[in-house]
Amino acid sequence: MLDNLESSYDCSHAGDDLHQLKLEVDSLRDLGREDQATQEKINRLENQIAFIMNKCGINH
Repeated sequence: MLDNLESSYDCSHAGDDLHQLKLEVDSLRDLGREDQATQEKINRLENQIAFIMNKCGINH
């Protein structure tokens, strides 16, 4: 998870950051735990992914 995403995010890091964030989401889902803390972390990671994709104009 990225510590700090702001409007000044450098899109040159998007490829690596998105890859890492997606791996984290996948690993949490693979655990098969459905507790609230895990779901909140997945939600935060997905929000970070969406932020980067929107900020950097990535469509997929």
